[in-house]
Amino acid sequence: MRLKAAIVGRLDEAMRREVDGGEKAVGSALQSVALGLKADLREQVRAAGLGDRLGRTWRSETYPRRGAALSGAALVWSKAPKLIRAHDTGPVIRSPNGFWLAIPLPAAGKSGLTASGGKQRITPGAWERRTGLKLRFVYRRNGPSLLVVDNARIGRSGLAAANVSRRKGIVSTRLAGRQTVPIFLLVPQVRLRKRLDVEGAGRAWAARVPGLISEAWPQ
Repeated sequence: MRLKAAIVGRLDEAMRREVDGGEKAVGSALQSVALGLKADLREQVRAAGLGDRLGRTWRSETYPRRGAALSGAALVWSKAPKLIRAHDTGPVIRSPNGFWLAIPLPAAGKSGLTASGGKQRITPGAWERRTGLKLRFVYRRNGPSLLVVDNARIGRSGLAAANVSRRKGIVSTRLAGRQTVPIFLLVPQVRLRKRLDVEGAGRAWAARVPGLISEAWPQ
């Protein structure tokens, strides 16, 4: 018995069609991975309570940008890498000048305003300038030390304010309702809680690449 095998059609054309199919499959798989990973990372940021604005800093790109190739690549990155890295690694934060870190308490408010109307991190000095009140240092042996304001009151908004009353242009100090209000906690350092898992999401999507290529490659 003799068996004979023969190629039907031109071999170079068949190989070219196979390569074309592979290039398109790789491009399709990498596009799916890039978009899927970007969506997952944006959702991680939102689920961590870090806001849509930070989530939208994630971007994606596939290479080559034009055409197709068997050696393509996908890139996903953030336009706010320092913020993402901080919430991904949970670093220890210390004051750059070796002093205390001042953490605003609810009575301090969340942020200050710049001259152009933008937001900036509230500091003890900025808080004093904004309110006209003086802060006093309170050392505590068994807990974080404090910066407090004396003879103040808590307004309806929950913020500390001067304990004065204004009636018909007359400003007078209130005798009732005066209290000492904690404004800042003072700590030597803080550790951010790890809220994101960027590497885990990347590994999960990378593991899907072979299957996605196989699905998109014409049989």
